[in-house]
Amino acid sequence: MPRPRSTYTAEFKLSAVKMITEQKLSVAEAVRRLDVGENLLREWRKAFLAKGDAAFPGHGNPAPADDELRRLRAENARLRAERDLLKRATAYFANPPT
Repeated sequence: MPRPRSTYTAEFKLSAVKMITEQKLSVAEAVRRLDVGENLLREWRKAFLAKGDAAFPGHGNPAPADDELRRLRAENARLRAERDLLKRATAYFANPPT
């Protein structure tokens, strides 16, 4: 039976990756000590090697690019709603109901 889904803090992930990179433990040994999945630990290591300490921003600290993307998508949705409202108003006044 699969184990229930767990969430891990950024500090836990960083310490787990540092066990592999700095303490030179094997992935299998770190998995046994931490009781996490082997593939999960390998993904954390890959993310850490690619982005360094900023690899695990967490839900409370989105990356600046993600924050900007979220803001732009909200603005885009608002502008589309305004445009659609103006289109409906133009169509209404062009052909008023009799």
